[in-house]
Amino acid sequence: MHGNKQHLQKDFFLYNASKARSKTYINMREVSQRFRLPPSEYVIVPSTYEPHQEGEFILRVFSEKRNLSEEVENTISVDRPVKKKKTKPIIFVSDRANSNKELGVDQESEEGKDKTSPDKQEKSPQPRPGNTDQESEEQQQFRNIFKQIAGDDMEICADELKNVLNTVVNKHKDLKTQGFTLESCRSMIALMDTDGSGRLNLQEFHHLWEKIKAWQKIFKHYDTDHSGTINSYEMRNAVNDAGFHLNSQLYDIITMRYADKHMNIDFDSFICCFVRLEGMFRAFHAFDKDGDGIIKLNVLEWLQLTMYA
Repeated sequence: MHGNKQHLQKDFFLYNASKARSKTYINMREVSQRFRLPPSEYVIVPSTYEPHQEGEFILRVFSEKRNLSEEVENTISVDRPVKKKKTKPIIFVSDRANSNKELGVDQESEEGKDKTSPDKQEKSPQPRPGNTDQESEEQQQFRNIFKQIAGDDMEICADELKNVLNTVVNKHKDLKTQGFTLESCRSMIALMDTDGSGRLNLQEFHHLWEKIKAWQKIFKHYDTDHSGTINSYEMRNAVNDAGFHLNSQLYDIITMRYADKHMNIDFDSFICCFVRLEGMFRAFHAFDKDGDGIIKLNVLEWLQLTMYA
């Protein structure tokens, strides 16, 4: 177990009995106990009498030899695909618009290179007919729903995005949800708006929906009773499955921010939390040019970053 910093699952405690525990487990101001254990590896699990309460504890260890102990979940990271080219920070509306123009120029130049190199075109793999038909049918469905609400300009604002998402989500009868709120849709636009228009085009919306579908599978995996909610403990595992590796303090913040009074998180809050995590990690990595895990922002950059998140 030494060196394993992952959060222990519930099954670990079901199949591994405790070696020692406090005799009196009652609602007292202070409970103390002293144990004598043989040399081995141990997991210390402090707890409060009622769940979801803050508390402090002191652990004092007397050992005959040198002792190695550490706190788990002290590394904060996110699983991201490997990129060949380091992109510039695209955080603010003006930066996004300028970067989008530069990206268009780069794509045109790359297309020109491809046209002048027929060998590369011949070696490029051809898509399979079955997959092409399936993708075309799905894209056509998206285009029809999108065009009905977006209109001729094929761009949607937060209100229109709410209508589109709720129309698509309502077709999934196995997912119990009241739909997305306007605030959630505004956060989604802030995450996916790559051209700085404050609106989403069809391509941006399709990319957003692919993320929502992936997060939806995670939510349904932990919503075993089909109540449309997951508890705070399951949320910890769901966040990790989505590729976000946080520490205990951040998990507590997520619970306080997105859970209700019963410590349950519904689908809308679940997606909104993942959108915020995705956006903040993306923004941090964009500013972290040297990759040392430290960024420096002035007050204007900080306010622009947090207000549009």
